[in-house]
Amino acid sequence: MTAMDALEKQRILLIDDERFNLNALHGLLREAYKIMVATSGEQGLKAAKTGLPDLILLDINLPDMDGFEVCRQLKSDANTQNIPIIFITALSNPADETLGLELGASDYITKPFNPSVVWARVRTQLRMVEQSKLLERFAFLDSLTGLANRRAFEDRGASEWNRCLRVGAPLSAIMLDVDQFKRYNDTYGHGAGDECLRRVARALSAALSRSGDLLSRYGGEEFVVVMPDTALDGAMRVAEKLREAVEQEHLPHLASGVADHVTVSLGVATTVPLVVGGLASLLAEADRMLYASKTAGRNRVTGGELKG
Repeated sequence: MTAMDALEKQRILLIDDERFNLNALHGLLREAYKIMVATSGEQGLKAAKTGLPDLILLDINLPDMDGFEVCRQLKSDANTQNIPIIFITALSNPADETLGLELGASDYITKPFNPSVVWARVRTQLRMVEQSKLLERFAFLDSLTGLANRRAFEDRGASEWNRCLRVGAPLSAIMLDVDQFKRYNDTYGHGAGDECLRRVARALSAALSRSGDLLSRYGGEEFVVVMPDTALDGAMRVAEKLREAVEQEHLPHLASGVADHVTVSLGVATTVPLVVGGLASLLAEADRMLYASKTAGRNRVTGGELKG
């Protein structure tokens, strides 16, 4: 297996009704990319919406609708509007090329095509796609800990709230922060404080076993977990597991009034959502439970149910 095979290949959708062109393009691109094929505009639209390719190579002369209309429909659909399109067509009139680009196509290649030109332009578009995806992923990552950031949590949390609302399932949130972290920074320095947060993040991440649970850095020394399909007793068990995972790191914290090592306090809240967009109320309850843990002496878990 090559390094290329070990990674998921980017997907290209070919929309063309000419078998010769499909065979030529497939032979040119199949080693490096995963190829999808459609021989009509309608098939192409369905394939684009279900397969969500990274790039579309689109002919204009199709049996049921022209490629311009296919492009219009793809660009008007929020699910497909960002997929780059390269027209590959026998139409060489500058007006056709201008129309294609005005409709949102990224490039325009005339037939008979030069394989080297096709390869170079496909590679350029897909490199841009990969860079865009990387930037999008980084936009949802916390640069210090590598965890999801607050933006990622809010997006995912709102989505899970609405899903649990639809199906009547419980949703839990855990809020936690590092006890006496300001004293830690004052004693050991901000560089050590950053490393402490990284160690805490790794410990918390290792302690979570369900792929559906999302751990995020919420801000400063505060972290949050969203747990779909989880009732209060299950969320409390997970919260205790998180608390123990941090304590077992035995990170020295001689300035803490809680212990001689780093500890965390946690608040847990659970509800079965009853209104659209109410994630903030669940977080407010988790934060209230976190405050209760702090006032009770820290390094503990407090939880409760949020009633609708």
